[in-house]
Amino acid sequence: MKKVTKIAESPSSLKSKKKIRVTAYCRVSTSSDAQLESLDAQKIHYENYINNRDDWKFAGIYYDEGITGTKKEKRPELLRLVDDCKAGKIDFIVTKSISRFSRNTTDCLEIVRDLLALHIPIYFEKENINTGSMESELFLSLLSTLAENESVSIAENIKWSIQKRFETGTFKVCSSPYGYDWDGKQLIVNQGQAAVVKKIFAMLLSGKSTQAIANALNERNVPSKRSRHWTSTTIRNMITNEKYVGDCLFQKTYSDSHFRRHNNHGEMTQYLIKDHHPAIIRREDFENAQKLILQRASEKGVVRGSEKYQNRYVFSGKVICGECGSAFKRRIHNSNGRKYIAWCCTTHLKNKNKCHMLFIRDEVLKKAFIIMMNKLICFHQTILIPYLQALKRNPDDGSLNRMQKIHTLIAQNAEKRETLAKLLSQGVIGPVIYNKGLNELLSQYDTYQKEMNALKHSVSDSMNHVPETTRLLRFAEKSSPLTAFDETLFEQFVDSILIRSRDEICFVLKCGLTLTERRQ
Repeated sequence: MKKVTKIAESPSSLKSKKKIRVTAYCRVSTSSDAQLESLDAQKIHYENYINNRDDWKFAGIYYDEGITGTKKEKRPELLRLVDDCKAGKIDFIVTKSISRFSRNTTDCLEIVRDLLALHIPIYFEKENINTGSMESELFLSLLSTLAENESVSIAENIKWSIQKRFETGTFKVCSSPYGYDWDGKQLIVNQGQAAVVKKIFAMLLSGKSTQAIANALNERNVPSKRSRHWTSTTIRNMITNEKYVGDCLFQKTYSDSHFRRHNNHGEMTQYLIKDHHPAIIRREDFENAQKLILQRASEKGVVRGSEKYQNRYVFSGKVICGECGSAFKRRIHNSNGRKYIAWCCTTHLKNKNKCHMLFIRDEVLKKAFIIMMNKLICFHQTILIPYLQALKRNPDDGSLNRMQKIHTLIAQNAEKRETLAKLLSQGVIGPVIYNKGLNELLSQYDTYQKEMNALKHSVSDSMNHVPETTRLLRFAEKSSPLTAFDETLFEQFVDSILIRSRDEICFVLKCGLTLTERRQ
């Protein structure tokens, strides 16, 4: 028998082992003194906790103060933590609990998966879960769902409390608009800012536009509420703010079930308290200003609650930049004393370095549309008829067959999961094998569902294109070549215009065709 000698690991080799870089994440949902004390306690705890481990190296603490846990986008420190993980600065993360990490199931699982792909586990102290040693996401998903439900419950209770204070008129305004200060109990007039508010209303009633008022304030370096540039939108919001006549309208916005905030256009009950605080503007002047704003909006075809340029110009919102994807904006240009209409990329207007797409004349777009429509009219037999026949033959027969196969695969997947659960209950297999098999089947099920949704969308689009193509064909068969631009025809047949360059204009038609015209 061969003799085997075991050589023990030397103390020097133990010291040479690389320590793993460990960080902690903390969060408190409000900025109250008690919560901030809790945050300080968490930071001290984790710094000591990490430094007391010989195999760990303290890599700092990331913390968000007074921030909700329902949306990762609103938590800068959490996002910075993820970025540092991707940059290879961290090996391991510890946090107090799932609810402190995230109250949104989708966000929690997404972050955990992203970090595991980088081989960076997270340890949740309260639940005693180490994502690096988990056989299944099922337990984590369940706990994070409970945390999300708890957040929803808290939000509903807060909403109920606020609603009651709205109804009784005891709700306190949290923030003060420009022209007012909050003394802890009520709104009081800020005399310096109030003079600017009065000037804004006077300029509007004298006939100046909101943009002209903003420009005048910027030229005089008048500081705004947050020391930023004045804009026409800021001025418009101030003009329509009822607080300047001493009234207070509650519930102008509301949050949906996904914690997204929306403007309230009648979806929720609103509460108006008159003479809630000292007024800056006379009620008569305020009402005249509202009438003037509505009159200007009516003249420009702008509808309250809709997009700014909706129904204003035929190309509004439909001309898309092929370089950055932004919509084009209508502008009036002047060349050698002659004015003309041009459409410009909004990104290019703000920063020429971010998008290099130059403007395109309104008349060029209209001429390109006329040429494109005349080609369809003249060559409808070689373009539209074969296209319509191809749609009616349903080139998606293969898609329908694949959908049937996926239905079968999904049913088989469900049977396998059911069998797996039976084997676990009968003691034939253990939890580890069950979790591994279930994970594989659930992953397979997700793949099938995604493919099924994509196929359904494809088939649906194809079926919708048939009536649109038929309508375009009937027009082309009966129509004579166009001699002038027709707004009605454009809105009837064109979905959008993609500007690839000043010389290449792509018309995306509602029937599914994309036709390119080159500048003449």
